[in-house]
Amino acid sequence: MSTHEATGSVPGLPKFIYGTAWKEDETKRLTGLAMEAGFRAVDTANQRRHYFEQGVGTALAAAISEGLVTREDLFVQTKFTDRGGQDHRFPYDPAADAGTQVLQSFDSSLDHLQLGFVDSYVLHGPSQRHGLGSRDLEIWQAMEALHAGGKVRFIGISNVAIDQLDELLARCTVRPAFVQNRCYAATGWDREIRVFCRQNGIVYQGFSLLTANVNELGSPAFRQLVSRVGKTPAQVVFRFAIQVGMIPITGTTDPLHMREDLGALDFSLSDEDMAFMEGIGNAW
Repeated sequence: MSTHEATGSVPGLPKFIYGTAWKEDETKRLTGLAMEAGFRAVDTANQRRHYFEQGVGTALAAAISEGLVTREDLFVQTKFTDRGGQDHRFPYDPAADAGTQVLQSFDSSLDHLQLGFVDSYVLHGPSQRHGLGSRDLEIWQAMEALHAGGKVRFIGISNVAIDQLDELLARCTVRPAFVQNRCYAATGWDREIRVFCRQNGIVYQGFSLLTANVNELGSPAFRQLVSRVGKTPAQVVFRFAIQVGMIPITGTTDPLHMREDLGALDFSLSDEDMAFMEGIGNAW
């Protein structure tokens, strides 16, 4: 079973990503189990507050050395997190300018991950709720330089609003390949952003697909759909995400669920089921 395919307008991307947030000392073990289950893409960040990036790197190095995977098999995504998203354990000099901080954080990430390059480097989020500040643009320019230097295959942005995306596209030199957002069924699974991404050749990555939608996924209508197709609730949600053109991110800590989640690659939902899932936030 392959977990890579052409997604959106960018070829060779993963169908599914394993997320490593909030795993602390279990990060190495769980990332290794995800590799064993069949995941070949991982998402992390150089933000010790919520991630243990070094644990991801140790797990990936072990999987490579044991012959389970090759570097070419892997899609490794990490993030630059600005000062507002960090705790006291900065991966850069907090007094340095924004461009220097990006370079320091990136070099630290390569050291943590034991890699010579990363597949995707993501700005963890803009520094303000609306629009982009000069600091955001400085950070993006530094990320563009890493891309131009061949150290990053793709760059992207996370936790972003539609006005910020629109401004970024108007002002950037290298357009984002990815947007990664928390995905709420109540907003049509972030429909406005997804439409914008589709129109602009950007691939949407969705996280919290299960945990952000507990009410909708507990509805009798959704349970009936799950029963009828004979799959787990998570498989149905992730299959919907894949068919709608999204790369889903799962952070499960259960090895059984890791394998079950990857089962979303092995079936399809009907047009009627897809329409129901698109509107489940309104139906609940």
